[in-house]
Amino acid sequence: MKVLVNVIVTLGMLYVVPAGLRLIDPDRLLRAARLWPLAAAPGAVCLWLPRGTPAAVLAALYAAACLALAARAPVLLLRARSLNPPAIAVATALVSPSIAATALVAERAAYRLFGFDLDILALTVPHFHFAGFAAALVAGLVCRAVGDRAETGGLARWAAYSVPAGTLLVLLGYFVDDWAELLGAVVLTCGMWAVALLTWREIRPAGADRATRTLLATSAAVLVATMLLALWWAAGEATGITHPTLTWMAATHGLGNALGFALCSVLAWRRLGADRPTTDTDTDTDSDSNTSDRVETSP
Repeated sequence: MKVLVNVIVTLGMLYVVPAGLRLIDPDRLLRAARLWPLAAAPGAVCLWLPRGTPAAVLAALYAAACLALAARAPVLLLRARSLNPPAIAVATALVSPSIAATALVAERAAYRLFGFDLDILALTVPHFHFAGFAAALVAGLVCRAVGDRAETGGLARWAAYSVPAGTLLVLLGYFVDDWAELLGAVVLTCGMWAVALLTWREIRPAGADRATRTLLATSAAVLVATMLLALWWAAGEATGITHPTLTWMAATHGLGNALGFALCSVLAWRRLGADRPTTDTDTDTDSDSNTSDRVETSP
């Protein structure tokens, strides 16, 4: 399991996060996106070292970069001038790597942060790179693209709120009990299934080429299966029913979300190119533009 988790985390650090930053705001975050692989390199290297001081120091360097990124979240919300769904989703994405990096520092230092087992800390790292950063980012992008269409605008706003809420509830569940974590898993799963449905129905048809539409279709289909696994695991932890092991979850839920959802989504959205940044402060609700008006295919 360790090798697989490390590969997944490396993908998140070195590609998904910097590519996602370009999607959030290609102007204000362009420099951060370009430099991010350099900042993330110590974090990626420390994954393959034995636990101890050298690995913890490298993890701390990565954590410093993640904390600097998280500091941009309040600025984003102030710029938006309201707690609109896309802004909240993107702010959640900006904060999530710092939670992952904090767990990484503790795990690499062999320190049971808040009393958590080191294996749980290790799995927190990919969780908040993908269920935190990637999922919240895509929910925000979908919400911005769908806008206020009468049929799906409400579902898009709900998804953009529920994905961050579910992520937060899962985190709180770590400190409360398995039932609280199950509640978080239910909220997060419902939000991600809404993202999948909107991606399939509203975003996929806007793809100008088969490759983009295939990437979007794959990301939507994978979410149905991987989030069902997440529900199964959380329900098993809370109720004691038979459920997958952590190793099996890493090989299915984790790998599926990393490659099938996060990677495919980021690649697809980069191909689409947003008409306006997700962090745009425009909150006009009178626009009747459809998805194809808000998303254009980049060259």
